[in-house]
Amino acid sequence: MKIALYVIAFIILAISPFFGEITLNLKDVLDSTNSANMVFWDLRVSRVLLAFFVGGILSLGGLIFQIIFKNELITPYTLGIASGTTLFTAIAIVFFPMLNISISSIFGSIVTILILYFISKRINKNSVAVSTNSILLIGISLSYFYGSALMLVFYMSNLQENYSIIRFTLGSLDTVGFSNGFIIMIVSAIFYFIVYFNKEKIKLLLICNDTAFLKGLNVNKISLLLLIVVSLSVGISISFVGPIGFIGLVIPHIIKLIYKQSADKLFFPVFFFGGIFLVFSDLISRNLNTDSTLPIGVVTAFIGAPFFVYLLIRRNKKV
Repeated sequence: MKIALYVIAFIILAISPFFGEITLNLKDVLDSTNSANMVFWDLRVSRVLLAFFVGGILSLGGLIFQIIFKNELITPYTLGIASGTTLFTAIAIVFFPMLNISISSIFGSIVTILILYFISKRINKNSVAVSTNSILLIGISLSYFYGSALMLVFYMSNLQENYSIIRFTLGSLDTVGFSNGFIIMIVSAIFYFIVYFNKEKIKLLLICNDTAFLKGLNVNKISLLLLIVVSLSVGISISFVGPIGFIGLVIPHIIKLIYKQSADKLFFPVFFFGGIFLVFSDLISRNLNTDSTLPIGVVTAFIGAPFFVYLLIRRNKKV
């Protein structure tokens, strides 16, 4: 089954650049004088590259968050990081148009995760690690606050700014050339290397925070490091494509069901199939015969939201 999944994944990667508003054929793509060649390389292949590495970052980020907080429903999105990056991006669009959107998005994600972490530690002074319940409740509160603040920014924006914010919040993989894709590829490589380098420490976190502490692991230090790295990577991804939800929730659980292995052995499958999932979602959004490409966030939400409800029901049955 695993081999079949990889075969299907590579088929999706291979055919994805050929389909869209205009279907391309191999003969035209190989002809450097044909406009199809430019569409294929500058628009389609670069888009697939961007989608793959963004999907990988979001999926692996979701898995790491679930390991740290011992909660299968936690992702950078359920903790309000996406809301934070969206709010700070909207503020930049309306009040600081000269400010780089990427910088504001990254700043929003870092501010959010630091608020979550340090308030949680303030509440749980005697704990060796962050409290799942506390940080989840704080994250939900921050999400509501960010949502209200975003509505205020909407109210104060003009029509053009309003449209820019809406387009950003829906998510888009539109890109020209490989510059964005290469940046995300580098970010994902650094992110994956840091996670893999700390594999043994993460394995201890999987067992128990108290056990990890007794074995000499500085639980707070490794947790904070991973939180910051995930938040930075997710923030950079969001700055390029907007908030794309549910990938960090859906993919880790599907991979766990298929592989039936410890999470510390699933870093590559989660990253790889997270990328494939976003490429496939984008392939769907580009081939629905609509007047314009359906925002990628809409497609992932349609797939992810029912699965999220399923996880809630499944979790309650276990309890």
